[in-house]
Amino acid sequence: MPIAVYPASFDPITYGHMDVAARASALFDTLILAVYDRPLKNLLFSTAERVELVAAAVAHLPNVRVDTYSELTVHYARKVGAKVLVRGLRAVTDFEHEFQMAHLNHRLYPEVDVVCLMASQEYSLLSSSAVKEIAALGGNVDFMVAPHVAAALRRVYSRKEQA
Repeated sequence: MPIAVYPASFDPITYGHMDVAARASALFDTLILAVYDRPLKNLLFSTAERVELVAAAVAHLPNVRVDTYSELTVHYARKVGAKVLVRGLRAVTDFEHEFQMAHLNHRLYPEVDVVCLMASQEYSLLSSSAVKEIAALGGNVDFMVAPHVAAALRRVYSRKEQA
């Protein structure tokens, strides 16, 4: 089976990401969770912190590895020999974005296909942005992220409060 890449900023990784990763790992011999190093957004965690959080979240999946990249996703996919990009879909708005990106990526690297996995119902409303906003305001995110991620969020936001 081909190598698959699941690219994202994972800032932070949520139970939704973990669900997609677990399901994709059952479909492919190797799944690489590729942490994007240079997204055009304000990041809460450094690349090293995100890699550490992601690696701990998927450590139970033997055919999954974590890596970083800073080039076009399709260039990274080509470099690691991937033939599939994995994406998770939560809502119709996700589909519109992923549909556009799949076509652009196919123009750039025709050998890559995109496999979209629908979010499990319990995770369909999760987003990293929502997690960060709830955590920043002191809300409970334990049902949205793994315990080690919740602890990391508490550390970050307690430092910001002290500053």
